[in-house]
Amino acid sequence: MIAAARTLYNGSSVPLAEVPELSLDRFLETILDATGHGWRVIAYFGLPDAAATPLYCLLAEGTTSRLAALRTVCQDERLPSLTPACPQLHLFEREIAEQCGLVVDGHPWFKPLRFHRSWAPGRDAWQRPADDPLTVGVMEFFQVAGDEVHEVAVGPVHAGIIEPGHFRFQCHGEEVFHLEISLGFQHRGIERRLVGGHDTRVMALMEVVAGDTTIGHGLAHCMVMEALGQAKVAPRPQVLRGIALELERLANHTGDLGAIAGDVGYLPTSSFCGRIRGDILNMTAVLCGSRFGRGLLAPGGTRFDLTPDQCGDLLDRLRAVRRDLTDAVELMRNTPSVMARLEGIGQVERELALELGLVGPAARASGIKRDVRIDHPFGIYRMTHLPVATGFHGDVCARATVRWQEAEKSLDFVEEQLQQIPAGTHRGELAPPPAHHLAVALTEGWRGEVCHVALTDADGRFARYKIVDPSFHNWQGLAMALRGQQISDFPLCNKSFNLSYCGVDL
Repeated sequence: MIAAARTLYNGSSVPLAEVPELSLDRFLETILDATGHGWRVIAYFGLPDAAATPLYCLLAEGTTSRLAALRTVCQDERLPSLTPACPQLHLFEREIAEQCGLVVDGHPWFKPLRFHRSWAPGRDAWQRPADDPLTVGVMEFFQVAGDEVHEVAVGPVHAGIIEPGHFRFQCHGEEVFHLEISLGFQHRGIERRLVGGHDTRVMALMEVVAGDTTIGHGLAHCMVMEALGQAKVAPRPQVLRGIALELERLANHTGDLGAIAGDVGYLPTSSFCGRIRGDILNMTAVLCGSRFGRGLLAPGGTRFDLTPDQCGDLLDRLRAVRRDLTDAVELMRNTPSVMARLEGIGQVERELALELGLVGPAARASGIKRDVRIDHPFGIYRMTHLPVATGFHGDVCARATVRWQEAEKSLDFVEEQLQQIPAGTHRGELAPPPAHHLAVALTEGWRGEVCHVALTDADGRFARYKIVDPSFHNWQGLAMALRGQQISDFPLCNKSFNLSYCGVDL
């Protein structure tokens, strides 16, 4: 137990007065002590202020499903970095520097994350002139010097209809010594826009935090609002939400398996999975009319319901998907030349994955049994057990295998839930958010842990709304997976993680 923190659980809220305010030194020591004893940071952020900066940290411990919240106030413009001792804080500290204008002393890669002006009036961590045009992506990259060492720059514009991101490789011949990843090319200011809100437009924003994780982020927001409004969600919408979340996982895992096959030139599985992914997206459209689940969720319940005929239709479609997806994956798994191309590529050892705080399939492929549905159960997952698939080698093969195993579990889950949807209403009501409260919600999106934290002001509106997409935890894992690999392995490693640029560019 973290004695200096307020304990809470997934999908709950507490008065801010109950969250201990520690001295800065004690705050930092508590974080280091907790992470050294198996806790991990799920959110670390500040509230920009011209005079002093309130800082909040939320940590999670999986074996007992506990969360912990603690806070402090940074009285000046300098904050000691914990990244050298706790690498999982690497991007969190860069984000605090950019948003709050704090200089983070001792950070090993102290540079912009999203290339925007500080939220704190008159304060800028990079000491940029007021007339600086803030050219996105312009910064100093880490460089390796030596004979025959060369640099390769990829992006931000890529050879496909994908999001922008820049990759800077330091190579010796074909071997990658170091990869640095630069994001922020489409910074949308979503977190900033949420301050003062929780009106009807907020849900639409939550659905596009990462467009392929509509249900994962939308559900986390619903849970935050339900925690603040003390709402009890009925069993029927809990089941409908679970079905939607697993269909989202199933569609994306199917797409990734096909893309991994395509990256090694194995077109049968690539082609089949592309079509099957479309079939699964069409199943989500049966739920609400949107193939990505837009408009399905609402705080307190769901906006749409399923009829018995629709359940029967979905069950028929699900059986066809199971048959076709099994055949497509077995084609790949039974082709030795394909598997040989996946094995041993882009390895991330378990200890390194723990140190970096990886989540989702990327963590589970490295042997870490970490899944919000089990560690911090929510909704329907409080009433049903879903086995966790893990790998051992942390390579592309393990990440692909975990995706397939999770797809199988999602197929079983959706089929079971469609056959036993409880009676009752699919809607619900909740009270207005109270003043000066903190609420936290975690969901297991298809990439991994989605975290939303809300702080309310004196009027019950958002004083701060923090969103942590699973990609935020995992980008450094991709960079480490490339060390010692051939640069030609990058597309394969990149697709095996399949991280979201826009999920970080908030």
